[in-house]
Amino acid sequence: MKLLYKLLKQDPDSREGVIMATSWLGVIVNIFCALIKIIIGVLAGSIAIISEGLNNAADVASSVLTIIGTKLAGKHPTKDHPFGYGRVEYLTSLIISVMILMTAYETISESVSLIFKPKEMSLSILVIIIIAVSAIIKYALGAYVEKKGKQINSAALVGIGKDSKSDCIVSVVTILATFVYIFFHISIDAYAGIITSIFIFKAGYDILKETVGDILGTAGDKELADDLYKLIRSNSLVLNAADMMLHNYGPDRYSGSVNIEMDHSLTVEEIYANIHAMQLDIMHKFGIVMVFGIYAVDRDHEHVSEMRQYISQFVTNTEHVVNFHALYIDPSNNDIYCDLVVDYDLNDWDELRNTFTSYMSERYPDQRLELVIETEYV
Repeated sequence: MKLLYKLLKQDPDSREGVIMATSWLGVIVNIFCALIKIIIGVLAGSIAIISEGLNNAADVASSVLTIIGTKLAGKHPTKDHPFGYGRVEYLTSLIISVMILMTAYETISESVSLIFKPKEMSLSILVIIIIAVSAIIKYALGAYVEKKGKQINSAALVGIGKDSKSDCIVSVVTILATFVYIFFHISIDAYAGIITSIFIFKAGYDILKETVGDILGTAGDKELADDLYKLIRSNSLVLNAADMMLHNYGPDRYSGSVNIEMDHSLTVEEIYANIHAMQLDIMHKFGIVMVFGIYAVDRDHEHVSEMRQYISQFVTNTEHVVNFHALYIDPSNNDIYCDLVVDYDLNDWDELRNTFTSYMSERYPDQRLELVIETEYV
């Protein structure tokens, strides 16, 4: 790999360098495997072996697309795309998944036709040995690519790695079919081709499902969010933090927002200096532009402390309610402000709103409740 990094003039410590070198390694190995298998498959008249070769050829295209996608994703932000082009990697993964699914479709169509119109095959132990060696190479490649993909959070590399590893199962099926033909003179090649297609289809479907999820928008990185919450809550002026949103503009590009509770007696100057310092700290440590919203709270007020305990009892005893925050009593009109956090299994939000409003009215009949019900985004 050191030689490959050198030839490609890539930095082994950069995300782009790892993707480029790993993808080119996949191109080289898969071209070799594809040529060998397709040639053997044509000479032997085996659709199972040919399908393996076509799958390897699709893997070549996948690696090339990953290289192109990485180059495009690395473009500098523009006026039309101020957050950069990081999401191009998701489009790359989407195209890769579609290509894999098309390969599976073509293979299964050919295999089904062979069931009704079988062809004579010419196989040998040498063919089995070549396929077995190829399978070992592909598994080693897949394990390496998947490992690198997880290290740098590249869905494309992880998908290619998993697909390469699944090729080994495909090879085992092909080898078994070859053994049956050599020793029993029974051709199950078409059925082996169908089984091969199923594994190829599953690999493509898994990549497609994950990529579509990324494009539609998934929950933010939980581990990253926990680290951010830990940093923010360690601040001496922050009483609590909630409602974090992490907006993904590529596998390693985020902007975010979070609401923090701060004592209502603090001055604007004190709040600004504190928040600005946290923004710079988060930018330097995580590379994230974080926007802060502020909840003014008065935790030391006896009335608020009693109300906090009262609401805590409701949260503890009510299904689907996870937590609450932003409790504040407006001194100008005595209105109560509060946010309830619920899980995604809650179906009837109106019922919860009515139940909690009634609950608060029992203890505080003369105060109006301003309630916000929300879910966690990370």
